[in-house]
Amino acid sequence: MKKILLKILMPYDFKKGRMNIGIAIPRIIGGLSLSLEFGSPKFGMPWSMKDDMGFFQVASWFPEDVKEFGMPFVWAPWVFAWFGAASEAIGGLFLALGLGTRISAFFIGMTMLTATFFQKWPEAMEYNSSWPLLPAMGFFWIALYSFLFGSGTWGLDHLLTRKFRKETI
Repeated sequence: MKKILLKILMPYDFKKGRMNIGIAIPRIIGGLSLSLEFGSPKFGMPWSMKDDMGFFQVASWFPEDVKEFGMPFVWAPWVFAWFGAASEAIGGLFLALGLGTRISAFFIGMTMLTATFFQKWPEAMEYNSSWPLLPAMGFFWIALYSFLFGSGTWGLDHLLTRKFRKETI
């Protein structure tokens, strides 16, 4: 179990600083913008709580949006809304910090694929433009990039796995 967890958490270690900057910048900017601009209005974080949502609660309007996606979302829109909003707000924050980067990136990627195909794709077809797809697909590509490479050396995953990295060498 320890080996599997280490394999998931251990980032790809680039020896050149420029490569680590190339991994860190999209991860940090994408994670912060996903968390602060897209996730927080849907999910109660300490800086975004309002009258209709408390800490770790979903905004009242979001499950109704999720229900419009159709099957299987109509079965439990609150559950799907909670997981989607949490992956954006909490996962985006974890992505920016480089903490559990691959796990966060996986959930963000699945959320962005769901948003792309169930919400944004019909909008794109209606307006005959790919413009509505861009935010969700942009975050998907950042999540894929982060899933493949991990946090790099500028993330908490690198610090947490440093001790174990020395043991495996």
